[in-house]
Amino acid sequence: MQRTATAHLDLTLRGQADLAFIVAAADRWSSSEGRGAMEETLTVTHDGAELTPREIPDLHGTRMHHVRASAGHVVLDYTVTVTGEGAPEAISPADLIRYVRPSRYCQSDELWPTAAAEFRGLEGLELIDAVTGWVRDRLSYVPGSSLPTDGATETMLARRGVCRDYAHLVIALLRARDVPTRLAAVYAPGLTPMDFHAIAEAYVDGAWYALDATDLAPRRSMVRIATGRDAADTAFLSNAGAEVILNQIAVTAVADELPADTSAEPVRLA
Repeated sequence: MQRTATAHLDLTLRGQADLAFIVAAADRWSSSEGRGAMEETLTVTHDGAELTPREIPDLHGTRMHHVRASAGHVVLDYTVTVTGEGAPEAISPADLIRYVRPSRYCQSDELWPTAAAEFRGLEGLELIDAVTGWVRDRLSYVPGSSLPTDGATETMLARRGVCRDYAHLVIALLRARDVPTRLAAVYAPGLTPMDFHAIAEAYVDGAWYALDATDLAPRRSMVRIATGRDAADTAFLSNAGAEVILNQIAVTAVADELPADTSAEPVRLA
């Protein structure tokens, strides 16, 4: 399968700022263990002059691109084409501890009573399927309905949100049942409305499985961008030093085929 994705960010900086972009596909295709290939271009300009971003590796193949720029107009353009599948991920014992802890947006400690009452006696693939279905049935997908500061607890009370809210609630409920679960930011061919997308990944029976309670795009065609505890680790832009205004964001993702996706089918994300 071949997938092509693009990202365009148009920013205004009110002063000198450090910018960290996470838009590049995760580094899963450079290893000899991968069964595919990746071609990409990334450019950043400041008032029309090209900057040279510094690539900073993060967990699970995540790649940040850092620039420092003065007040003015910054534009990022990224294009990637991936073919086949990336290299499998080595399982880290530290990850299996890290991803059962509560985090900024996934308050599994607060949601422990709900998880215990709703999913008692379930485990393994049956548990992750039950939690994903529970979230799917109880939330309404409403663009603009949540705040950037909302976490899983707020989402459950509001009963609505966008993809990151769905993912945070799945993650929090599974962590409350002692299942290591993390967030993956992805390019998602077939997604409507098109944007960066967020899903959950749960560790069961020795493997990480992709969970998407929104059912908005087939999981097998997704391209991993970043992986972490929650949205705090996977934001497409972080800034420090000055006010940054996001003038425009445009994301595209297409595939030469869109595979069928049954929500209950176990799927592993490359």
